[in-house]
Amino acid sequence: MKEFEIAFPIRHIPSEGELRQAAGRALGLLPARVADVRIVRRSLDARGEIQYRYRVDAAGPGEALENYSLPPYRDVSQAEPVIVVGGGPAGMFAALRLLMAGRRPVVLERGKDVHRRKVDVAALNQRQCVNGESNYCFGEGGAGTFSDGKLFTRSNKRGDLREVLHQLVAFGADPSILVDAHPHVGSDALPRIVESIRQCIVSHGGEYHFEEKMTDLVPVSDGLHKGWKVVCERGSCFTARQVILATGHSAHDVYRLFDRKGWALEAKGFALGVRAEHPQSLINRIQYHGKYQPGMPAAEYALVEQVEERGVFSFCMCPGGILVPSVTAPGEVVLNGMSNSMRNSPWANAGIVCAVNPGDVPDFDRYGVFALLEFQRAAEQAMYAFSGSLRAPAQRMVDFCRRKESQNLPRSSYQPGVVAAPLYDLLPEGVFRRLRVALAAFDRKMHGYYTNEALVLGTESRTSSPVRILRDSGTMCALGLEGIYPCGEGAGYAGGITSSALDGILAAASAAAV
Repeated sequence: MKEFEIAFPIRHIPSEGELRQAAGRALGLLPARVADVRIVRRSLDARGEIQYRYRVDAAGPGEALENYSLPPYRDVSQAEPVIVVGGGPAGMFAALRLLMAGRRPVVLERGKDVHRRKVDVAALNQRQCVNGESNYCFGEGGAGTFSDGKLFTRSNKRGDLREVLHQLVAFGADPSILVDAHPHVGSDALPRIVESIRQCIVSHGGEYHFEEKMTDLVPVSDGLHKGWKVVCERGSCFTARQVILATGHSAHDVYRLFDRKGWALEAKGFALGVRAEHPQSLINRIQYHGKYQPGMPAAEYALVEQVEERGVFSFCMCPGGILVPSVTAPGEVVLNGMSNSMRNSPWANAGIVCAVNPGDVPDFDRYGVFALLEFQRAAEQAMYAFSGSLRAPAQRMVDFCRRKESQNLPRSSYQPGVVAAPLYDLLPEGVFRRLRVALAAFDRKMHGYYTNEALVLGTESRTSSPVRILRDSGTMCALGLEGIYPCGEGAGYAGGITSSALDGILAAASAAAV
């Protein structure tokens, strides 16, 4: 067997015959003697001629390439239950792994199913009606459902990413995610996939319960067995020996519950800043070095700069995307980005955020473990206090860095609207100070990025959880709480769809092994 690399023009999809010819050259064989050939990875190379680079595995006579296959889902209708609190990526993939292990997942989701959730998201965009339990963060599929669906992660040590990608394809994602270096699904495809996952879980004997917000976790015992009772807001109770907590980074009520009970938490660093929105045509021109042509993928970017001992970096970059309100309560302005699978809107957006660590905000030290959470909330509320609505305070990028109010603003994809604002005064001073240095420095890496054609909007604040639920590294149980398995972004151990899914899988595997 041999791995090799080959390049083709961006619009050319290599045939199997072409791949076999290339494999024959790599193996020193006639193409007809190549036993198998397979694309492992595809990445875009815009350094010279615009082309795709393919990493390919090839097998010679008597050899065979590995075929990855998922373990089967089992009928669990009569099996012991495991409660899964939260129906986002961590919860969904935990539930799927429980099916594989022969345990019955009982999924409790505080929000609505994906179809009813769409109605609330539309009302949020069009009429600024905030439903605290059904929005861009809460509801079936979690925050990932209405997002770009980026599946890139560096957390390879967390588990086998193929388990996540192959299941997504089985539930309707484009098979290209199996080979693309930066795979994504798209917000137009994700709701259908999320619904298919739920249908699979239910058809194999699992359960889904919507609009069941957990308000308490109570230890129970029948004399022989210990377990947990999950109490929900509407009076429902669910009991099992084990509970997987996959509640998401915006479920602040879960942290408050742990604090009231004296269970172990710690403050955790996160990042806060703005959303930067450029014309996608400008990003295409920069990244393709003026060689962009219609039909090429919308260009993306990743930028990072160290400023005053803190990282400032791009986050959740959405090429051909739009900005959306990710609020979970009245009186706050929170932005996020999303893209459809075609990534064909006229705008490109990304969070440009600054790392904030415990100890960086002494004015909030009185809140103890919740210092950074309160700092996050104060920044979100400052934006709302200025605009008086879900309109986002905004400035042109260069004006922002020069502390100059913008007299007019370019068009934005953000549907609730924008309002000209002294964003430099609304953001925490340390965050603004670092952002202004980094944005100008980014121009050295992407000449033309720093421009008044771009808009910066406040605020991007839900990058990750500012609180971590402490857990035992061996059992994955919350410290001192046998049978409680916190996982994903809400527990403070993941960031994004794939790392959350992998963490949920690990939690389910740990629960199933007991």
